[in-house]
Amino acid sequence: MDIATAIHNLKPELEFGEDYVVEDISGTPTLKWLKEISGKPTDAEINSKITELQTAWDNKAYARKRIEKYPSIQDQLDMQYWDSVNSTTTWKDAIAAVKSANPKP
Repeated sequence: MDIATAIHNLKPELEFGEDYVVEDISGTPTLKWLKEISGKPTDAEINSKITELQTAWDNKAYARKRIEKYPSIQDQLDMQYWDSVNSTTTWKDAIAAVKSANPKP
């Protein structure tokens, strides 16, 4: 996660490029306020939000992996059709295999 995303989550009314920018100073992202803003988030609040957002992102890694592995919707619908015609469980088995290979933490 980054500074701009954290600020957007903390204060969505603040505009990147109008109220603040994030500059790359010697390879380090650095926040620069462009206006005097009352109630702007502190560095501690921004860092805490970055940690919170990163944790939420990390906790959803399994979901991103599943999305890549699931058959397309068209293929899933085809599996469901043929399962109903043939009294099989191809679709349920395919979905269960993806979920099993990529479990929730």
